[in-house]
Amino acid sequence: MVSGSSLKHYLKHAALCSFIFLFPLISEAQEKKSKPNIIYIYADDLGYGELGSYGQTKIKTPFLDQIAREGMRFTRHYSGAPVCAPSRSILMTGKHSGHSYIRGNYELGGFADSLEGGQMPLHEGAYTIAKMLQERGYQTGLVGKWGMGVTNTTGSPLNHGFDYYYSVLDQKQAHNFYPTHLWENDKWDPLNNHVFAVHSKIDPMTATDSDFDKFKGKEYAPAKFTEKALSFIEKNKEKTFFLYLPYTLPHLALQAPEDYVKKYIGQFDEKPYYGENGYAPNKYPLSTYAAMITFLDEQVGIIMQKIKNLGLDENTIIMFSSDNGATFSAGVDTKFFNSVGGLRGLKMELYEGGIRVPFIARWPNHIKPNTVSNHISAQYDIMPTLAELTGSKVTGMDGKSLLPELLGKPGIQQKHEFLYFEYPENGGQLAVQLGNWKGVKMNVKKNPKAKWELYDLATDQNERIDLSVQHPEIIEKMNAIVKREHVHPHILDWEFTDPKITRN
Repeated sequence: MVSGSSLKHYLKHAALCSFIFLFPLISEAQEKKSKPNIIYIYADDLGYGELGSYGQTKIKTPFLDQIAREGMRFTRHYSGAPVCAPSRSILMTGKHSGHSYIRGNYELGGFADSLEGGQMPLHEGAYTIAKMLQERGYQTGLVGKWGMGVTNTTGSPLNHGFDYYYSVLDQKQAHNFYPTHLWENDKWDPLNNHVFAVHSKIDPMTATDSDFDKFKGKEYAPAKFTEKALSFIEKNKEKTFFLYLPYTLPHLALQAPEDYVKKYIGQFDEKPYYGENGYAPNKYPLSTYAAMITFLDEQVGIIMQKIKNLGLDENTIIMFSSDNGATFSAGVDTKFFNSVGGLRGLKMELYEGGIRVPFIARWPNHIKPNTVSNHISAQYDIMPTLAELTGSKVTGMDGKSLLPELLGKPGIQQKHEFLYFEYPENGGQLAVQLGNWKGVKMNVKKNPKAKWELYDLATDQNERIDLSVQHPEIIEKMNAIVKREHVHPHILDWEFTDPKITRN
C-alpha cells in the first residue's frame, strides 16, 4: 500500500515529468503563435492609381480595397527601381539600387522556349528575405514571377532560401499569359497551351475574330499561380510560413479570361489593338486591361478566403504592392485610366509615376483598420520590417523597419534621411529624396554633366516646377549622396555615374 505522502510525492513527480516532456511542444506552439504567417503579394506594372482605394474609378478592385479598409494604406511608398528585375532584387535583399547586385533588366536568351535564358542571376550567397525567414523557422514559398535567374544558374529560387517555388523564372516568358510551361522546383511543368509568338502583328484591314483568338490559350498562368499558392498554404497550415506571391498581372501582353473581359465590354469607347507596338493583338484592349487587374484582385480575395477558412486570419499579415509604375505602350491607355493618379512619369522613369506604388497591409488586431500613412518608405524597408517582426533586427540593410508605423507607433518610427535611386537603362537616371525635396537627373549616360531637376513634393507632387536654380545647397547635398551611396556594379553596362569607369 502506498502512503498518502508517497502518493502525493509520486503525483508531483509525474506532473513534473509530464511538464518537462511537453515543454518543447508548448514552446514550439508559443513560438508559432508569436510569429505570424507572412504573405507578400506583388503586382507587375500596377500603377499608383489603379486600385479603388487609390482613386481608381473605372476598374473594380473590391478585395484589395477591403485590405485597405481593414488595414493600412501608404501614400508615399516607393519601389526600388522603375522596372522589374532590380525592383525584385531590392525587395528581396533590402538594399537600394546603388548597392543592389541587380540594377537593370539585363536580358539573357530569347523569347522562344529553346532560348529561355532569363535575366542576370542573383549571385551565390545573396542574403534574401526568404533565407532570413527560413533561418527563423519559416516554411518559405515563391509562387509567381522571379526574374533573377533560371534553372542551372546561381539565381534559382532554391538557392536563395525558398523551400518551394512555382514560377515563370524568365520575365520574357511572362509576356505571354498562356505559356507552354512554368517551373516547379527547377522542373519543367507543361501547360495545355499551343505555341505562338506573343509579339506578333495582324493586318487591320483583314483581321477577324479568329486572328485575335490565336493569342488565347487554355491554361492561364495567374490562375495556376493561385492554385499552387492555395496548395502551399494548405500544406503548411500547421506551420509558420512565408509566401511570396509575385503575380504577373497586369504586365503586358493584354490577355485575360473571357469571363472577366466580358464584365467590361461596352463600358469603354475602345478600338482594337493590332500588335503594331509589340505584344499580342487584342480586340478589346481597354476592357482586357481592366479585366487583368480585376482578375488579380479576385485572386487576392481567394487567398484571403483560404486564410480565413483555415482559421489563420488573425495570425497572418498580408502585404500588397507593385514592382514599378504603370506601363506605357501596346494598347494600354494610362491616361484613360489615370493609372498613376496624375503623377508624372511611367515605368522606366524615376519620376513619381514610375516608382511611387500602392502599398497596403492587413493584420487583424495589430494593424488598425482604415488607417492611412504618409510615412516616406521604400521596398527595401520590407526586409528589415520582417526581420523585426519575426525576432531580431538585421544589419547591412539600407531600409528601416516599418513595424512601428504598421502597429500605430509613429513616435518611434525611424525616418529615412534620404531615399536613393539609380537606374542605368533608358539613358541612365538618378533620383534622390530628402524629405519632400525630390531631385531627378535624366540621360546621364549621354550627358554625364546633366543638371538636376528639383521638385518640392509637398506642393508639387506632379513634378512640374523645377526649383534647382533657387536651391543650390540642396543640389550639393544630393551630389554628396550619389557619391557616397553608389557602389560600382559588377558589369560595365550598369556603370554610368563614375567618369573613371563609364564608357566614353
